[in-house]
Amino acid sequence: MPRGHGDAKDTAAVIAPPPLIYLAGLVVGLIVGAAVPTPFLARGAASVVGAVLIAAALWLALWGVRTMRRAGTSVRPDVPTTALVTTGPFDFSRNPLYVSLALLYAGIAITARSLWALLLLIVVLAVVDRGVIGREERYLERKFGVDYREYKTRVRRWL
Repeated sequence: MPRGHGDAKDTAAVIAPPPLIYLAGLVVGLIVGAAVPTPFLARGAASVVGAVLIAAALWLALWGVRTMRRAGTSVRPDVPTTALVTTGPFDFSRNPLYVSLALLYAGIAITARSLWALLLLIVVLAVVDRGVIGREERYLERKFGVDYREYKTRVRRWL
């Protein structure tokens, strides 16, 4: 629910802030991984793969945030959306910021060599898909109508 940022009906009413959903899954996965270690890659390989994913995540997140700011809309799902953003990374993914969070999560899990955390990413993605993205899509369709429906036919939800 929005907190003083506009009409409660003019938001996607997501189940929780997306970064917190990813963080909760990662923390649980890392705790389970510490209790029941399941290293699945050599330390050097895990460090390299993890660093590449983290770097890609940060680059994609910055690009997405900058694109949204240029369009004059907020990245926060608890405030009204003021523009339909279809350029930059939104030209190839309707949810590049959630893709970036998934890459960041995977990079950290791989760097930590935590198979449990990596497996929990599947659950996190399902929660984000249904509890965040599904709600955002219904909201954007109500708000932007045919423009959003046409965008959905051109651009994939994830990648």
